[in-house]
Amino acid sequence: MRELKFLYKIGFGLLLVFLFTGCEQESKTKVIKLGHGLDMSHPVHKAMVFMAERVKDKSEGKMQIDIYPNQQLGSERECLELLQIGSLGMTKVSTGVMENFAPELKVFGLPFLFRDREHRFNVLEGEIGEEFLNSSLDKRLKGLTFYDAGSRSFYTKEPIEIPKDLEGLKIRVMESQTAINMVKNLGGSPTPIAWGELYTALQQGIVDGAENNLPSFYLSRHYEVCKYFLVDEHTAIPDELVIGTLVWNKLSDQEKQWLKEAAMESSEYQKKLWREAELEALEKIQEAGVTVIEADKTEFREKVKPMYEEFEQNPEMKQIIEEIQAVK
Repeated sequence: MRELKFLYKIGFGLLLVFLFTGCEQESKTKVIKLGHGLDMSHPVHKAMVFMAERVKDKSEGKMQIDIYPNQQLGSERECLELLQIGSLGMTKVSTGVMENFAPELKVFGLPFLFRDREHRFNVLEGEIGEEFLNSSLDKRLKGLTFYDAGSRSFYTKEPIEIPKDLEGLKIRVMESQTAINMVKNLGGSPTPIAWGELYTALQQGIVDGAENNLPSFYLSRHYEVCKYFLVDEHTAIPDELVIGTLVWNKLSDQEKQWLKEAAMESSEYQKKLWREAELEALEKIQEAGVTVIEADKTEFREKVKPMYEEFEQNPEMKQIIEEIQAVK
């Protein structure tokens, strides 16, 4: 079965290569396909639409980005695999998934890594952030910019206030070993499930809750099933805009500059959209009957200390943590 699935992916990828290459050959406009799994109302999707407009303006129509949202071209991991074989040009992926291709990005999964919002952006938009964006080049994947995905908190069917309340609860996490370890340290039972399958999993009781940011909780309508949102803000795992190097390396220096500039401008635009989306989501879920609980983070921080100790056994990860903590 796995072999058939692999062959299907390769066959589908080769078909896309043929189709996409044909489009480029028939037109003077260079077209890059961007697939992602978000809803069209999501701030990150809107930011990528903004980027596409900026690329068109900067290139005077010589470059074009076609966007395929809502998992039309596959899940986050499937889109990354299509990038690696050149069948797809770009995608948006959580760095929680991206850590499977660039181990350094595991650091984002460390709970309470950033002191505050300003500290986070100073890291992501500085030298450390640029190094992270290039950390997956050996996997034929290049990061262009980070998008704000806010802070992640727990939401559940039953109220939780302290780590002990998570004991015995099945909590959906991304396909991230760091996220799995975090939930284990806090006493819960981590259960990796694809984002697109989570609503049904919550409905059917396969999991008792999940962890994510406010806009995603609201836009996914998970508030219809989970009526408790614990604001513990345990992690701030950014999204990453990624291009396959098989596509990137075919661009001229001028085209690369247009794309990079447009991506960074879209990141600035998205931060404003994100803040507005957070405030709207908070208001809407409360109107829908969700109880929002402010967590005392002290006990949560204590519970995850072993994760820092484990990370710091690796000299490279220890250095990364120290560099992040040293950023003002």
